[in-house]
Amino acid sequence: MEELSAHIRLLREDFSHGKLDERDLLPDPHQQFEKWLAQAVEAQLSEVQAMNLATISETGQPTSRIVYLREFNASGFCFYTNYQSDKAADIAFNPRVALNFFWKELERQVRIEGLVEKVSEAQSIAYFNGRPYDSKIGAWASAQSSVLTNRKELEDKIVELKNSMSPETIVKPDFWGGYCVKATRFEFWQGRHSRLHDRFAYTLENNSWNINRLSP
Repeated sequence: MEELSAHIRLLREDFSHGKLDERDLLPDPHQQFEKWLAQAVEAQLSEVQAMNLATISETGQPTSRIVYLREFNASGFCFYTNYQSDKAADIAFNPRVALNFFWKELERQVRIEGLVEKVSEAQSIAYFNGRPYDSKIGAWASAQSSVLTNRKELEDKIVELKNSMSPETIVKPDFWGGYCVKATRFEFWQGRHSRLHDRFAYTLENNSWNINRLSP
């Protein structure tokens, strides 16, 4: 362990792929995010929609996990999950959350803070209906975050559900649906040489976005 730790301390990677100037920024952070996301898609990066979702539990424990961005606009950044999961319990206790997108190949990250709330049932149904059949079955089969005796327990549940729900009859479970994060703060980070990164924060004040360069 000590040898590996010593190796980790020596790892260095300088950032030199780009820069971020004030004149490059769009006045609305949602539009700036869309611009960067489009560039990540154009660069054919893997998992561009993956985002780290951080929540706080009732005991004050911060927790993070990767979820997929499925929809976004000026109203929020939406993802879908089990409403009985640990993340859902955290959200019910404290709706203040944080998101983080990291696009390594572009040396960029976007941090987002805001309040999260459930999307409408109609929106959740529409998204669920567009999922592949096996993903729909998975939503039914997984009591997310609960303890499993073994893998076979889950696999047996999937077989049972497939015998009772066909692709034509399966519907969204009541315990599954979407959340949207309404942002109150953004930070756009562009890696630069010698760790002197470009960082810009957008903060929402009186329904207007203020932009400030931050020290790296």
